[in-house]
Amino acid sequence: MNPVQILQHIYPAGEARAIYRMVMELRFGLSQADILMGKDKDLSAENLTELQNIMHRLANGEPVQYILGLAEFCGHKFHVEPGVLVPRPETAELVNAVKSEPPGCTVLDIGTGSGCIAVTLALAGYRVTAIDISEQALSIARRNAEDMDADIEFVHENILHPKIKDIQWDILVSNPPYICRSEAEDMHLNVLQHEPHLALFVPDEDPLLFYKAIAEFGRTHLCPGGRIYLEINRRFGKQICNLLKDKGYHNIRLLDDQFLNPRFIICTLPL
Repeated sequence: MNPVQILQHIYPAGEARAIYRMVMELRFGLSQADILMGKDKDLSAENLTELQNIMHRLANGEPVQYILGLAEFCGHKFHVEPGVLVPRPETAELVNAVKSEPPGCTVLDIGTGSGCIAVTLALAGYRVTAIDISEQALSIARRNAEDMDADIEFVHENILHPKIKDIQWDILVSNPPYICRSEAEDMHLNVLQHEPHLALFVPDEDPLLFYKAIAEFGRTHLCPGGRIYLEINRRFGKQICNLLKDKGYHNIRLLDDQFLNPRFIICTLPL
């Protein structure tokens, strides 16, 4: 059985082919054209053994990005490993929304994970601070910033119990944990069994936990006229908008992602 057929036991056919192409390109240096010419059938014995090991791990549901140690995001390659989420296309849309702000603005990335948001914005000319509760995540984010020569201040901080005082930013951006525990049964096993639950889940009884904390934090740590950019659980868009309104934010916008799901909220702190 060829590698793509093996992957089709757990992935849709198109995704299986994309994963195989990613492995061939990033681990073995073969382009799609090389694959079409059959060069992937001419691997050395050593490379073939490595490919078999990779396919075994993929067949067990391990994300390809963890196996390769790389994830592509906004045109950059980020180091990823268990302990940080694999960057998603939706989060790239969030970053592109922030880029509507003038370069040079100060940005706080709340829950930075791999640093994909922070590094991308820093490379685009924003002055970025990034926080996370996980020391492991901060270590990975620092490595990515160093590898890409991105100037970022990293701080170990829990947004639910923040210690930062007397600092304000023009922009707060966050892709916080927002999946309810009750939604876990609908998730793909490669996410559920391998990606960090700390970065994924919130309690069923308090699904807006992090949005409440960010909204309250922004009241004292956003510059007047500053904005918050959020990625959200599509189930709770209206509730989060109402929460932000109750906290005094204006110009609240709920935006769809590329799949037409309500996925982002932008709001402004009044002058």
